[in-house]
Amino acid sequence: MLSTVFEQFVEESPISVMARVLMECIFMPERLDKIFEAHATVQYQQDLLFSSQVDLMSLVVCGIHKSVHAAYRAKAIEKIVSTTALYNKLSGIELNVSQALLRETASDLMYLIQAMGGEQADLLTGYKLKFVDGTCLAATDHRLDAIRAYAASSLPGKAIAILDQASKLSNRCFIS
Repeated sequence: MLSTVFEQFVEESPISVMARVLMECIFMPERLDKIFEAHATVQYQQDLLFSSQVDLMSLVVCGIHKSVHAAYRAKAIEKIVSTTALYNKLSGIELNVSQALLRETASDLMYLIQAMGGEQADLLTGYKLKFVDGTCLAATDHRLDAIRAYAASSLPGKAIAILDQASKLSNRCFIS
């Protein structure tokens, strides 16, 4: 999944190879699909697996591609559904699936950070700080070409993420 992200570092830095192995274990497609199966109540996997959706999103989040559509076009060999079906699947991911993905992967990453002594010192001695950040998502008319024909648009909502100061990991997110 993350091979494209770490590819440029593999030859020049052995630590990158170790990081790649650890990240690929944590984000193993089979594991991601099991998280989906365990927490999805309405949505199902058929042709497009949850792990493939996470893979495409990771390419956008890491800045390798500018959009999900660009990432999808770049993976031309693996195209098994239409772009409309892809966007329908992405927009239908259930909140509890997203929360479980965040919670379970953050837990493993936290363990690695602690095992490597990577936690940062407390900013305030004796206090475990957490940062809370949020945003309000407004409905928009600026939608992607693939979904402009549909009447539905982005729904307004609020998102709040909680970041642990010592590990720099977010392990909880609330969306309404």
